[in-house]
Amino acid sequence: VNHIKKFLIKKQNSGKSSQTVNLYLNAVKFFYREIIKSPEAISLKFPRHSLKLPIVLTRSEVKIITKQISNPKHKLMILLAYSSGLRVSEIINLKRGDIDLEENTIHLKNTKGKKDRITILSEKLKASLMTLILNKKTKDYVFESERGGKLTTSTPQKVFRKALKKVSIKKSATFHSLRHSFATHLLENGTDIRYVQKLLGHKNIRTTQIYTHVTNPKLMNIKSPL
Repeated sequence: VNHIKKFLIKKQNSGKSSQTVNLYLNAVKFFYREIIKSPEAISLKFPRHSLKLPIVLTRSEVKIITKQISNPKHKLMILLAYSSGLRVSEIINLKRGDIDLEENTIHLKNTKGKKDRITILSEKLKASLMTLILNKKTKDYVFESERGGKLTTSTPQKVFRKALKKVSIKKSATFHSLRHSFATHLLENGTDIRYVQKLLGHKNIRTTQIYTHVTNPKLMNIKSPL
C-alpha cells in the first residue's frame, strides 16, 4: 500500500488536481479488486476534491467587454452566450430551427452528455437575431463562417480574448466565463437553483451549487471589523 501512496503523492506534488489523483486511485482500486482479486488497496481513502471557484464577470464587466466588439455578429455571439448560458460548442452548433422567437426560448440539441435542453432567450437580442438570420447566406447555422459553413470553437474564443485584452479587467476569464456569469447573476436575482440547474443542463444539482460559493448575499452584507 505504501508504494501506491507514494505514487499518488508524487502525482499530487507534480501539480495534478485532486480529481485527477482520484482517477489514478480508482484505476488502482479496480486493478486490485478485479484483476488480481486483492482487497489490499481498497482501504485507501480518496483525496479531497479541491474546490475551484469559477471565474465570474460582473454585469458591468460583460458590458465593457462587449462594447469592444465592433462586428455585430461577433457581439451577438458573446451576448447570446452570456444571456442564455451557452457553451462555445452550443454557440457554433446553433441552428435557425433551434430558436423560438415567440416563446423566447432556445432548444439545444445533443449537448454535453448527449442530452437536449431548453434555455431562455433575451428579449433584447431578438431584433439582432432576426436581422442576422434574414441576412444569412444559408438556412442552417445561425453563426456561420464567411464561406457559409460551420464555425470552429476557436472563433468565438478568439473574439472574447481579443475584446478582453482591450480592457483593464485583470480576471483570467475565458469564453466559458460567460456561462459562469449567467448562472451566478441568475442566482443573485433570486432565481431558484433548480431552475438554474435545468437551464445549464446539469445532471447533478451539486454541480450548480458551486455558484452559491461565488454569490453569497449574506456574506457580502458582513462588514469588516477594520
